[in-house]
Amino acid sequence: MDTYQSFQQNPSDSVEKLLEESETFQWTKQWYPLAVVAFLDPTRPHSIQLLGKELVFWRDGGSQWRCFDNFCPHRGVPFSEGRIESDGTLLCAYHGWRFNGEGKCVSIPQSLDKLTEAKHCSNPKSCAIAYPTQECQGLLWVWAESGEQALLESQLRKPRIIPELEEYSDRIQSLTPYVRDFPYGWDFFMENLSDPAHGPISHHNIVGNRYKDAKYFDMVPVKKISTQEGFSFEITPSIYSKVKRFFHDFQPPCCLKITYTYEDDSRLILAFYASPTRPGWCRHIGCQILVKNEQKKQPRSLFLFGFPLPAWFSHIMSSLFAQQDLVFLHYQEKFLTKWEKSQWLEELYLPNPQDKMVVTFRKWLEYRAGGEIPWASGCNPELPPPERDKQKLFDLWTTHTQHCLVCQNALKNINRLTVLVYLASIVCLCLGILVDARSVAVQILAGQMRTFSSALVVPPSGLFWWAVGSAIFFALVGYMLKKFSRFFYVYEFEHSQND
Repeated sequence: MDTYQSFQQNPSDSVEKLLEESETFQWTKQWYPLAVVAFLDPTRPHSIQLLGKELVFWRDGGSQWRCFDNFCPHRGVPFSEGRIESDGTLLCAYHGWRFNGEGKCVSIPQSLDKLTEAKHCSNPKSCAIAYPTQECQGLLWVWAESGEQALLESQLRKPRIIPELEEYSDRIQSLTPYVRDFPYGWDFFMENLSDPAHGPISHHNIVGNRYKDAKYFDMVPVKKISTQEGFSFEITPSIYSKVKRFFHDFQPPCCLKITYTYEDDSRLILAFYASPTRPGWCRHIGCQILVKNEQKKQPRSLFLFGFPLPAWFSHIMSSLFAQQDLVFLHYQEKFLTKWEKSQWLEELYLPNPQDKMVVTFRKWLEYRAGGEIPWASGCNPELPPPERDKQKLFDLWTTHTQHCLVCQNALKNINRLTVLVYLASIVCLCLGILVDARSVAVQILAGQMRTFSSALVVPPSGLFWWAVGSAIFFALVGYMLKKFSRFFYVYEFEHSQND
């Protein structure tokens, strides 16, 4: 079957139209969101990858986040293993060289004297390679090229922000960012979001019901395909109750925005960011934004979206949601490598209009963006082998918690509370024993019992049972807290058990 059959009703989106524009998307001349600023620890440097480059970002003395190649020009050790000093410089922990926010070396401790040190520091080879950065809408954005020319070019392009956050600032209900590294590529992340049909099935019992909500719908293009601006589709008829309009908007290189407009004109916006970090991996930042209508009311059908949940709890809920299609996207990417990327759509069977946006995305990537991500030199472009240990795929510590200061602090507090609860259990048990022993001793002294052995036939006092009951209660709470803390480390999911 012709893979473009689904476009026959929309000839403006035919392959010929896709080929009309000769401009090629420039992957390195773009802004990429790599972190949520509020979730970063400003006292230490953080390693990150982008397009196969090893980078480090850190906050200098002027409270500005900076980004360097994660490579000291002296001996090539990673800056991410260094320190941020009290004067706001980045110190390489190998030999103590220090660098300011622009990447200039400002201190070489082993120099003969200050004059020699100044001479070495003025040599361009002593500088770190710096990348333009900016903070916008709570995210840390990094430009994917370095140098003076890159700084000028970065000032001419705006990052893919969410305009509604500024346009309707007085009507925003909630904004819950979430950061996660996924073990599949950027293109599979974007393709998955371009496919609304999988929602009620893959996310059964969260988004919908796999048996009742797998409904027919069409995807109608509403924005002309563009190399720089991407494309968008409207889902019609809407597959969700009380949703009047439903859009998916792909904005290269990093954003896919989903907008639900409800019957009362309030909106729920899901902003999904993804940056290609290395082959077979991408970094995702998700934002959930509720825009109230002009009467500043929200639809009742939003449930938890209307409540100000703690950030760490929202992160746990987002992780549970993400686990539901993580495994098969990881394996799907590895399976499809047996074909050339340009052949995927010809080898797969895509008969329904629900696949229109997936087809369009793959054709945009092939004809407008060079067909694949241009990884940095020195980066092995080969995909890593499939991970057969599912527990490693479901690892939350290395893919989220270790990068999120909020979740780290929540985990510390939960662990402290767990210890206190267990201590309370032990104290209650000891008090119960002491109370009972004291009661027996008092009765012996009063002549009501002749020996301690006779106390065995006398039931303990009510205060004893209250103490023992409290000890059991606190022990159960401690057990539940310990079990809950596991969500910060790993969460395994099986569709066969999601009834």
